[in-house]
Amino acid sequence: MMLGGLGLDTDIGPLSAHMLQHVAVMNVAVPLLVFGLSLRGPVHLWRSWPLATLCQLCLLWGWHSPPALALAMSNPAAMAAMHISLALAALWFWAAIASTPASGRWRAIFALLVTGKLFCLLGALLVFAPRHLFPSMAAAHTGHAGPATTMLGDQQLAGLIMLTACPLTYVLAGIVISARWFLSLEREAAADG
Repeated sequence: MMLGGLGLDTDIGPLSAHMLQHVAVMNVAVPLLVFGLSLRGPVHLWRSWPLATLCQLCLLWGWHSPPALALAMSNPAAMAAMHISLALAALWFWAAIASTPASGRWRAIFALLVTGKLFCLLGALLVFAPRHLFPSMAAAHTGHAGPATTMLGDQQLAGLIMLTACPLTYVLAGIVISARWFLSLEREAAADG
């Protein structure tokens, strides 16, 4: 099945299924856990936001480089390491964001902006690449039903998943943090007279 006039194959293949797992953990489960349970971590955790942001982005891009992704897709231990390291990096990132004090909420918004943009860049690379970027994953496509499941189509769907789900998470979090920030500024102004 093709998606609109974009020529994107919508059959779930190994890479798109993999991307759904990442999005579900890093951009849905972990933020809901952190914000829903008010997991703030140590009182000064917010100060680690630059390192948490850098760690999450380096792991995301590093694990999705062709050699690392090929290793993870062919080796269950490497796949487990990928999922665990990305989930822990996301937990650190979202906990640092959530623990940012009112006076420094611009830092959280900046981290969300940078992270969201670089997630989108990776997604756009997967969608608009003129060829499959992970040729060593060809064996993972054997046995998938239907001729529509192509390596390029699966890669494009994986990128499309990133382009839709990830920015929504970061935009929503940015809106919530901005609203809290503006409300706290309003309360401070009202208290000052």
